[in-house]
Amino acid sequence: MKSTRWTMLIPVAALAIPMTAGAAPQIIESGVARVNLLELYTSEGCSSCPPADEWLSSLTHDQRLWTQLVPVAFHVDYWDDLGWRDPFDSHIYSERQQHLADRVGDGVIYTPEFVLDGKPWSNWFNLRPLRLPDAANAGRLKLVVGGARITARFIPVNADYKYLELHIATLAFGVVTKVGAGENAGRTLRQDFLAIGYEQGLMAATASGFTVAMRLPPSIKVRASHYALATWVSEPGDPAPIQSTGGWLDTIPSNLP
Repeated sequence: MKSTRWTMLIPVAALAIPMTAGAAPQIIESGVARVNLLELYTSEGCSSCPPADEWLSSLTHDQRLWTQLVPVAFHVDYWDDLGWRDPFDSHIYSERQQHLADRVGDGVIYTPEFVLDGKPWSNWFNLRPLRLPDAANAGRLKLVVGGARITARFIPVNADYKYLELHIATLAFGVVTKVGAGENAGRTLRQDFLAIGYEQGLMAATASGFTVAMRLPPSIKVRASHYALATWVSEPGDPAPIQSTGGWLDTIPSNLP
């Protein structure tokens, strides 16, 4: 579906995600070589999206996961007026997709759409294996997750950056929905790499790199088999990632079923 329609902002439910009390801080970090960010823009109201969702789920078994590749599924909200409101959508995700389209294309957005490192990627239509570009050195991104807080440090190879932003997405896996209306009425859909919360914050420049301390994103409450974090660094106003990292959460968020 192609669309430039917008609805009112529908905020993600403000439910903080503290980790299990007493858990030791968890470290998630990249190497110096660039880790690729693969974004899928999708919707449960779109009949052509389930094959893309299934293809993305196959990456849970990819040996490059987290070390070379960080996938994220963002559910957009511009299908909501066609019979089924996607319980995982956010207008924030639709805005990000629009920003990416304005940056590299004609400004047209659609689902399903894959974006690899800020640029549209369509080879999944041919069921081709995901070939990643040669990894140039970008810098080391390190996260320390403790309780409901996260601290991050990025030491870039390129020293010319004045300001940087950290993006954090909480991901849920094995989420099952029975769709009751719309184009997928009667289908049972499974979601992996599902963004259930997203936040960004400005990183401060220091003598040893760029740093920021933040709370984990407010998130939708879901029943999932396991959870992960996806994070990336970009320049303010530019959605394309400079460096990414991600990983499974060692402990299940304590306030989720």
